[in-house]
Amino acid sequence: MDFWSSFWDLIGWFLWITIFISYLFALVAIVTDLFRDRDLSGWGKAIWLFFLFFVPFLTALVYLIARGKGMTERNVREAQAAQRSAEDYIRSLSTASPADEISKAKNLLDSGVISAEEFEQIKGRSLAG
Repeated sequence: MDFWSSFWDLIGWFLWITIFISYLFALVAIVTDLFRDRDLSGWGKAIWLFFLFFVPFLTALVYLIARGKGMTERNVREAQAAQRSAEDYIRSLSTASPADEISKAKNLLDSGVISAEEFEQIKGRSLAG
């Protein structure tokens, strides 16, 4: 009897810990969204934070219901902006002109790092692609 009692106590603790960690994740998401929202005034943000501090569970629930759609839209916009930024950065790194590649290969040839055949292969690839 003692084993089953402690077993269910353990299950109960795991349940409450899971609920608490989920609440912390939601709280972080809400606070992040509050500061990301440019349409909400400073007073509006202060009021939401005040209620999140003094009536946390109810305020988090009301926030997710009332502003959940806008929260999703802001997250999607942020993700798209990050994706565009990453693509632009990758494009800026990968767009070396053929003249630049041939110049680098010529420097490697002059320093003896590559052979004449390797230089011709690099030059051919640069001019072809």
